[in-house]
Amino acid sequence: MESVRGTPWPRGVQPSAPGSRTTRLELFYDLVFVFAFLNVTTAVAGNPTLRGLVQGLLVLALLWWAWTGFAVLGNLVRTDQGVVPFVGFAATATAFVFALAMPKAFRDLPGGLPGPLVFAVCYFVIRISQVAVFGWMVRQERSRLRRFLPVVPVLAATGFLLIAAVLPQRFAEDRVEQVVRLALWFAAIGVEYGSGLVLPGTGWTVLSAGHWAERHALIVLVALGETIIALGIGPGFTAGLPLSWPIIIAALLGIAVVAALWWAYFDTLALASEQTLHRARVPRVRAALARDAYTYLHTVLVAGIILLALGLKGLLEEGADPSTPTWGLPLPGLDLLALYGGVALYLLGLVALGLRVLGTVRWPSVTAVVLLAVLVPLAAPLGEMLAVSVLALATVVLVAVQTVVDAPLRRNVREVALREQVTAEADQTAWRGRHL
Repeated sequence: MESVRGTPWPRGVQPSAPGSRTTRLELFYDLVFVFAFLNVTTAVAGNPTLRGLVQGLLVLALLWWAWTGFAVLGNLVRTDQGVVPFVGFAATATAFVFALAMPKAFRDLPGGLPGPLVFAVCYFVIRISQVAVFGWMVRQERSRLRRFLPVVPVLAATGFLLIAAVLPQRFAEDRVEQVVRLALWFAAIGVEYGSGLVLPGTGWTVLSAGHWAERHALIVLVALGETIIALGIGPGFTAGLPLSWPIIIAALLGIAVVAALWWAYFDTLALASEQTLHRARVPRVRAALARDAYTYLHTVLVAGIILLALGLKGLLEEGADPSTPTWGLPLPGLDLLALYGGVALYLLGLVALGLRVLGTVRWPSVTAVVLLAVLVPLAAPLGEMLAVSVLALATVVLVAVQTVVDAPLRRNVREVALREQVTAEADQTAWRGRHL
């Protein structure tokens, strides 16, 4: 974000710069979100129903919006300077409690604190602290709209969450109760995400395009890492079941899928998106692009990765069980949909990202989404190892075809990225030689 020119900065806070990048303290913040993503996956796995899946995605939507606030602040100020680290530590602690409360966000278990209420309060504390810092930055701004508008969606969203939290567990029929709670959550998310549509009109812009792109690329990497954790950790597997060839094969297949998703985003599209954001010189245009391509569309990417993690969760555990057939048992319906649907959703996000950033439809990815939809009923009767093998083959072939189709774009984008990297390294080396 860009502070108002001419407005003095508060003592103990240093503004960011157009060339700033992600700080180590921001990476520290993301450690909490590794745990949070894992908790979302675990919560849905503990309630393997359509309702549990919807609830998990709603929690993920609010988690993402909370993370976006950290990215905004990191683009506005130097998070590792002055008093900001201490504010960040407090926010990180609150975010960790927020993550702890996620599995209980929709139900109040007896014998402890009310989970839905703790979740709502933590969300409010995180968001209002983020908004307060921004308001502090522009406290001398004459426009009251810019100062106070960001507070409105936070208060409204938290209000909906609090109403859902204190709603009597059985004020009506169970189905009515569930519908009302979900409606309140959808309202909260609608308010928060809808508020992003008016941000470019309030003077909001991205100060450092490099920082903004890097932060979102890193959180995608964090989500992919959570997928590997979900694949490798299971209560039965860690309890000492024997290592076998089915485990090794399942691990390799899972890594192949995750690696293909990494390549599909990071090899070309992530670099092209950042370069396009750099070229957007008009603040309003840059703000709209940053919002659409990153704040909104990267939500889809992360949701797809979390669904994939849900589908892979427990795969090695079952493969390690000597009583499991060599190729495994057929995957339950929800796991199969999460596995294939997660990859399809991720690819759809990449298609939308390419359309918004490059202005073109990436047809190999569209074809892959259609292919995955066709493969779901065909993979249903297969053992889980065969189902994952089919998915791995499909994703690897997609990446190969897309890379060939993108060859001219890939060459240009990566050449620009390499020249930028070499120039930056030379400038840093020269500065260090003069001053260190």
